[in-house]
Order: sequence, then structure tokens, then C-alpha cells
Amino acid sequence: MSTTENAIACAEAHSAHNYHPLPVVVATADGAWMTDVEGRRYLDMLAGYSALNFGHGNRRLIDAARAQLERVTLTSRAFHHDRFADFCTGLAELCGMETVLPMNTGAEAVETAVKTARKWGYRVKGVPDGMAKIIVAADNFHGRTTTIVSFSTDPEARADFGPYTPGFEIVPYGDLTAMREAMTENTVAVLIEPIQGEAGVLVPPPGYLPGIRELTRERNVLFIADEIQSGLGRTGRTFACEHEGVVPDMYLLGKALGGGVVPVSAVVSSAAVLGVYRPGEHGSTFGGNPLACAVALEVIDMLRTGEYQQRAAELGDHLHHELGLLVGGGPVRAVRGRGLWAGVDIDPDRGTGREISEKLMERRVLVKDTHGSTIRIAPPLVIAKEDLDWGLEQLREVLRG
Repeated sequence: MSTTENAIACAEAHSAHNYHPLPVVVATADGAWMTDVEGRRYLDMLAGYSALNFGHGNRRLIDAARAQLERVTLTSRAFHHDRFADFCTGLAELCGMETVLPMNTGAEAVETAVKTARKWGYRVKGVPDGMAKIIVAADNFHGRTTTIVSFSTDPEARADFGPYTPGFEIVPYGDLTAMREAMTENTVAVLIEPIQGEAGVLVPPPGYLPGIRELTRERNVLFIADEIQSGLGRTGRTFACEHEGVVPDMYLLGKALGGGVVPVSAVVSSAAVLGVYRPGEHGSTFGGNPLACAVALEVIDMLRTGEYQQRAAELGDHLHHELGLLVGGGPVRAVRGRGLWAGVDIDPDRGTGREISEKLMERRVLVKDTHGSTIRIAPPLVIAKEDLDWGLEQLREVLRG
């Protein structure tokens, strides 16, 4: 049995089967490349679902983490630490907002947003206790906690996890009329992904996000943008909402905020919204810890220059041009996305998304499938153009076969 086969067999025997990873065992990684336990190199075209926007082993981020490891890694929020204020100030400025509530994972940020919206609804808007409603979109993906799967429409994420948390109204993604009709006096928030990643990198129709912004202002409802995957440079802007000139009431951030080094997430909003909290009403032992803040501060500094956003925009234009050439009478039915983020619908006659991913893995390119015959492409923003082109050529070869 090879080293790879042994590692996979041990993992299968002793870990819960809540994932179905491709049969590759990564040992080291650098930039956009990963090397397995057998010494084979693979081009990473997934980037940890955007957690690795700045590449594997980014020297600035590793140095920031290493320096902080030598000082202090955790205090809990029972005490102040010397990186916290700078992190909150820097992230608020990057978002053009006032207040930050740090957590750890993306799902925690979404849960925090749900709690915040409800509390704001009761304390500020005057919604009767226990009656708050939040509007979400069908085919959403916001995480996998019990509350979050309660408003999922994906049977795989939702089945057998009831009873479900009430208080959510689900409307079709991209349908402003349905959203308007779903709003009542008890609606406290609209929670939306500016681009739906898990659904296949679905970009909403032009005017949808501005329409939500107008509607929520009109009805005194919070507009919450889940930018956990789409934010922090992935689409060619700092936030995907910027493509339509929209500023929500609240950003939900995660993944790339920790630079692929540590889990960091945050809810960023106005002082009026996050000011509804009082000590003891919400928190996290690890949320906003010194190590997380040190790494996230470096991420914020890297994004301030705009170079990563520009790189994602320029390489993204190239990516979508090349993928677009595969559409129409060929093996690719549709391509969607923005920046260095694409959903590619493969003709089912050519194979499932999983099968295409496995064939690409054999050619040393790593992507991830979703929903049947769709694959997602989201390389690190630091990928070299020649490496991106090489990866695309491997896709073309797989589709020719």
C-alpha cells in the first residue's frame, strides 16, 4: 500500500465521513501549488473556498503569525490585548463602517448576524417579541449550524437535522418582486450572498443588489451581505457588492480574513446596529484573539493597496474569456462568476462534476464540484498567469477526452 493509500485508509477508518475529499494527500504547499506525500505537485484552483486568497504560506502572513506566536496567542475577551483595537479599527475602515464584532468561523459570523438582526428588530424597530423574520434566498449557503440549515433549500445540508429554527422566509434568488411581497412589518433583515458560491457561483441579475438596498431602506430593514467567500478581493473588488455600487448595513466576513493561517470571521456594521449588545449577551472565547488579530491585520494592510483586487480583476477577465470560448456547442454549457471565481456547467454527457474533478486531479489540477455537473474554479489571487493558463489547458484536455 502506498503512502497515499495508507493515509486515506486511516482517515476513512477513524474520521467521520462528513466529507468526500478527492484522493490526494497534501503534505506541503507554496503559493498556488500543493505537493502530496508522494512528491507530486498540484495546482490549487480552489484556494480553500477563498480562505487562501493570498496563497499558501504567504510570507507576510506567516511572519505576522510567527511574531505573534512568540508574544501572546490568547487572552479571551476577559481582558484587553494590544492587537484588538488596531484590528477592529482597521477592518472598520476597510469596510467603511464603524464597529466590528469578531468571531472565528463564517458560520459563527452568520449566527451572530441573525442574533444581531433579531435584537435590533426588537430593541430599535419595535417588532413584537418572538416575531422577527429574516428573508433569505433559495439555494443559499451560509454554513451548517442547526439554525443556518433551517433556512437552507439543499436537501443534503438540511435533511434529518430538524426540528428547524423558525423565523425565516425563503424567496427565489434574483427576484425582487418576491422579496418585496415577502416583507412584513416584522421583517428585520435580508440576508443574501452577493454571489452564491455553493450554488455554482451564481451572479444575480443587474439591479438586484441595488434593488435590495432601496427596498430595505424603504421598509426599515437591515441589508446583510454575506461576503465570506466573495469578499476581500476574490471578485476583483474588495467586496462583491461594490460591483453594483451597493453598501449594505452589515458585512459578514471570514475565510480570507485569516489568510489561510487561522480561522477569523467578523460582523462589521454601524455603531447603531452592533450597539444593541451589552456585556454577556454574545461572545466567543477565541473570537478576536491576539494571533487571529495579528494575521487579519496583515490581510487588511495587504488589501489597502488594491493590488490584489486589481490582480483578481485582470486575471479574472482572462479566466472568463478563456472559459467563455468553451461555451456553445461544446462540452461547457455555461460559465458564471466575477474576478478569479467561476462556476462551469459541464455537459452531463461528459461526466459529473466529481468525475471531471477526478480527471483534473490526475492531470495535477485541483478543483471542486458542486450540484451535479458544475465545477468551481477559484485559484489564489497570487497565481501566475502562466500557471492559470496551464490549469485551463488541463481542463480543455479533460473535456476533449
